[in-house]
Amino acid sequence: MNIKAIVNGKLIMRDKVIQGHVIIFNTKIIDIIDNDNYIKYKKEFKEKYKEVILEIDAKGKYVSPGFIDIHIHGSGGYDTMDATQEALRVISTTIAANGVTAYLPTTMTMDIDNIYIALNAVREAMKVETKGAKILGVHMEGPFINEKYKGAQKADNIIKPNYDIIKDYLDIIKMITLAPEKDEKHSFIKKVKHNSKITLSIGHSDASYEETLMAIEDGITHATHAFNAMTPLNHRKPGVVGAIFTSDITCELIADLIHIHPAIFNILINVVHKDKMVLITDSMRAGCMKSGNYDLGGQKVIVKDGAARLQDGTLAGSVLTLNKAVLNMLRNSDLEIYEVVAMATLNPAKVINMDNKKGSLEVGLDADIVIFDENIDAITTIVEGKIVHEAQE
Repeated sequence: MNIKAIVNGKLIMRDKVIQGHVIIFNTKIIDIIDNDNYIKYKKEFKEKYKEVILEIDAKGKYVSPGFIDIHIHGSGGYDTMDATQEALRVISTTIAANGVTAYLPTTMTMDIDNIYIALNAVREAMKVETKGAKILGVHMEGPFINEKYKGAQKADNIIKPNYDIIKDYLDIIKMITLAPEKDEKHSFIKKVKHNSKITLSIGHSDASYEETLMAIEDGITHATHAFNAMTPLNHRKPGVVGAIFTSDITCELIADLIHIHPAIFNILINVVHKDKMVLITDSMRAGCMKSGNYDLGGQKVIVKDGAARLQDGTLAGSVLTLNKAVLNMLRNSDLEIYEVVAMATLNPAKVINMDNKKGSLEVGLDADIVIFDENIDAITTIVEGKIVHEAQE
């Protein structure tokens, strides 16, 4: 039956950390019971099935839902736009070592044919069993963006939102980042909302405060890497950031201490609320790699001192890992560990409508679990009951 149990851990639940409990699971979480009842359970299980439960000793460390990265371009030397099974395999195994159990490979503003090739590669990868973090679908970041706030995206490939471009990929697209001011009468937004469960996110946008609120009313529910690549908060022009502050949409945060000053963390928590915040990496292929020269969407990127930049100094994604994003938020906010962990587990699961399967330690949900230490370094990563990473002691 391949039943496993995690013992001697500090379990991070939705609203607290508990000890003296055991998680029993196969591909899904079967039960969470106290130590005394587990002793009885184990005995009865052996008598009934003539098998023993495989125990994983957490040795007093944290036991958490697996991290979910809904915005990541690459890691381990590979990028989603490489559009190969090898690239996706390496990204999956690399980020699993940081406690990520599920993610959305994220495309870029490139030639539409290259985007199609990448989407097809992801579709194929989703058909095979993962050896690392599980691919949940695709995050399309562009090409429907605004040149003014293109960031590290290539201007030559920017186009207006067009439903016909995405209609054959509704099965795998989970999120689309777009500039709604480029969507005439919000026809694209309305059609996507009507025909799919795709999460529409405002990003790389020059929209005004008023335009953003209208887009939210028409179907935008999320904001891509808040503050970065969007109109800022100004006392006369509140911009996209002002709309994030005054609406109930969720928003991403690149908590690498480079894209965002750490003082912003508590400001967002107080204004937007912790339940609406999602930690992401926006990592490019240089994630988990040495400093040096790389490329992103056909542009040269220089990685130095923990930052990835184009030759003109523009930030080009990050080399952040999601466990370090959790650590940075924990160290630079007033939140408890279970509140910060939710930003990398439950909250992203909610954004892409998968919290009925993933994102928390609850009976019946997928057994996506990470055991980590005080520095949020992953010791063991488990994806749907399968151990995909074990740190060497």
